[in-house]
Amino acid sequence: MQHMPIADLRAVAAELAASGERVRVLWQEEGSLAFVARGREYRSEFHIDPADEVMLMIKGDMKLHYRTPEGREEIAELVEGATVFTPAGVPHSPRFPPDAFVLVIERKRRDGEIDRFQWFCEACEALLHEEAFTVSDYTLDPVSKAYARFFDSEAARTCAECGTVMPRP
Repeated sequence: MQHMPIADLRAVAAELAASGERVRVLWQEEGSLAFVARGREYRSEFHIDPADEVMLMIKGDMKLHYRTPEGREEIAELVEGATVFTPAGVPHSPRFPPDAFVLVIERKRRDGEIDRFQWFCEACEALLHEEAFTVSDYTLDPVSKAYARFFDSEAARTCAECGTVMPRP
């Protein structure tokens, strides 16, 4: 029989909520990656993905912050059951509470592709810090690791333009 993973999204969300985990990878194949993510109450960075993403709100609502080509921050609201296509290269920041869950489907990274995570100053909008790395395995929760490196460094959280320090969550 051909490998065709089937996931009960409500059950996966309930398991994440009970365990406190942030991400559950459903599959990670050469041309496709799917995972369910639980919201983070402190999400503030913008992810720049080298691949297109599709997000579907399983439970709860999301405010999807994104940056326009001109650098302006905009917000799209996704209600429970809504889906969005985010093209590769668009800086985006899915912000939703820990009791909300999203299904993310994208392409597994190809050799040499880099994911970038950027934080901007809350006072003047200047770029504060960027984490850039290859995401070879989503089960290792690379977003949490990027957050830890950023929030553990006061230098990374201090704006070179205006001196504002982004607080730790």
